[in-house]
Amino acid sequence: MPDVPHDQRPVPDWSAVHRDLRRPNMTLALVWEEYRATSVNGFGYSWFCDLYREWAGRLKPTLRQVHTDGERLFVDFAGQTMEVIDGATGEVTRAEIFVAVLGASSFIYAEATASQGLADWIGAHVNTLAALGGVPRQIVSDNLKSGITKACFYEPVVNRTYADMAAHYGTAIIPARPYKPRDKAKVEVGVHVVQRWILARLRNRRFFSLAELNQAIRELTAQLNDRPMRGWGTTRRALFDQLDRPALQPLPATPYEYADWKRCRVNLDYHIEVDKHFYSVPYRLLRQEVEARITARTVEVFHRGKLVAAHQRSNRPHRPTTLAEHMPSSHRRYRDWTHERIQREAAAIGDDTAALVELILRSRPHPEQGFRSCIGILRLAKQYDAERLDAACARALGLGTRSYSSVAAILKNARERKVASPSQPEQPSLFHENIRGPGYYH
Repeated sequence: MPDVPHDQRPVPDWSAVHRDLRRPNMTLALVWEEYRATSVNGFGYSWFCDLYREWAGRLKPTLRQVHTDGERLFVDFAGQTMEVIDGATGEVTRAEIFVAVLGASSFIYAEATASQGLADWIGAHVNTLAALGGVPRQIVSDNLKSGITKACFYEPVVNRTYADMAAHYGTAIIPARPYKPRDKAKVEVGVHVVQRWILARLRNRRFFSLAELNQAIRELTAQLNDRPMRGWGTTRRALFDQLDRPALQPLPATPYEYADWKRCRVNLDYHIEVDKHFYSVPYRLLRQEVEARITARTVEVFHRGKLVAAHQRSNRPHRPTTLAEHMPSSHRRYRDWTHERIQREAAAIGDDTAALVELILRSRPHPEQGFRSCIGILRLAKQYDAERLDAACARALGLGTRSYSSVAAILKNARERKVASPSQPEQPSLFHENIRGPGYYH
């Protein structure tokens, strides 16, 4: 190698070297080999390494970490909030500021949310990934209660909805270790930049809606990502286009739909309760514990991780949504009977049958509670002719009885045929005003 003075050797673009080292499987030795291939009089490997480390040492400590392209997205809420004024009432609320930073390019996304609650936390993630146009392999989250159910140094527990969102996008949630700020140093720097460069510029502006505040944040965030970074000689957006964007995983066909999870115990009527409405599950799961995944439109029920029921969500309180396949066969036989069908078939037998059926249905707090009695009476037409059945119903009406068993007893004993006469008075009836009958208990 010719003896070339130090100050006359070609100096590498150290910021480009630093960016190259963020690529998967890149090493300083490989970067040096490529440098020497184009610079015959360049520095030797040892000298090259010393000069790079000297240059890197002048960067901020948090920037010394090496982040692979498209690997990690760091997320957190900023400590500072912004005022939003209700134009109608003048009420002032505080909007939270969500910040996300990509590891390799330091590209920043920021948005205002109504709260730090789970729904807003998940919604901000969905918006972030849509804005990035892709999905990183990992999302590094602070131990926020909304996303991390249990903060533990070794085995943190991720909220079920948060994990569900990550599974939808094919990424992994990596909670930062408690009391280890360097685990999330990238987003800590991003939060400071957002607070000093964006929120400080907005401090004297008044916003009358969350949408108006977010529009202002988007405009300033775009400017921030287009500003050259000190010591890098390039912008966050340029680095994003060069490093992170090509390495991100594609977005799924549809964005994640927010879902709550609820643990439920299956009731004896093989239904679970969600927001005061009752949804059926297979009857074999009586008393079993299941998990309900609840979105704005659907309720899905899982047992041991397997989907066992899916329903359209209903807002009708205290009413059931029941699928026929979830019912035992003994219950399914009554599935096709309706109030209208019962009345129609009773009218076809006779006026007295129709009157008795209507009385039974009206005597119950809910007409469905009288369905079985009415169906039983109608099925007596298979054993007895319509004329006898209608006469038995007339006799039951006269006696004030309102049950299947009363009509069946009248027919069995042929009581509907006997007519009282002065010479042969009618025998005492089993049914009279001193017999309480089922109506007494309703």
